[in-house]
Amino acid sequence: MTKRKIALFGGTFDPIHLGHIRVASFTLDKLGAELIIIIPAKRSPLKVDSPIAGDDDRINMIKLATSNVSGFEVSDFELKKEPPSYTLNTIKHFQEKYPDSQLYWLIGADNINDLPAWYKIETLIDECFITTMCRPGFDKPDFSKFAELWGSERTKKLQGNIIETPLVDISSTEVRARLTQGMDVSDMLDSDVADYIKKNNLYMA
Repeated sequence: MTKRKIALFGGTFDPIHLGHIRVASFTLDKLGAELIIIIPAKRSPLKVDSPIAGDDDRINMIKLATSNVSGFEVSDFELKKEPPSYTLNTIKHFQEKYPDSQLYWLIGADNINDLPAWYKIETLIDECFITTMCRPGFDKPDFSKFAELWGSERTKKLQGNIIETPLVDISSTEVRARLTQGMDVSDMLDSDVADYIKKNNLYMA
């Protein structure tokens, strides 16, 4: 029996923007997955700073941004755990929750060079399908450089799970910078998210 496919999309989402939604929707369709679960992290193990917006605010913004998008859910699993958030532990949680599913962990091409520093990365590669989404300003991923580190089978698995997503040049960092300067972000954020940020005075100077 063919296993159902579920994509897991982790990150700080501080805030979630239209680029996140567009590439995730494209990847969902490309994978033929029935569900994509957005999983905001309390803090990445590879980042010094914690997210600027609070946990509840980030969850609320994700819900607003995905309310009219089919196949999206949000999980607070990592927010309820003590930081840092290790992807392998999150994968094991969702393996238990969806035992008959094939799990795909979505990353951006900008994360590739950090992968050797990820917690138990070889086990993570074995346990799920790490799926790389292309990003503006980054070359198409080439995992062959990791063959000596992780072995040829793992690098072939990674290379075989690259999605050439639309190149949407938006980042949460740029969104926050524009908001701090009082600039327009209507082309970067869902309108309900933009209203929420304004109402709650988030990211303002």
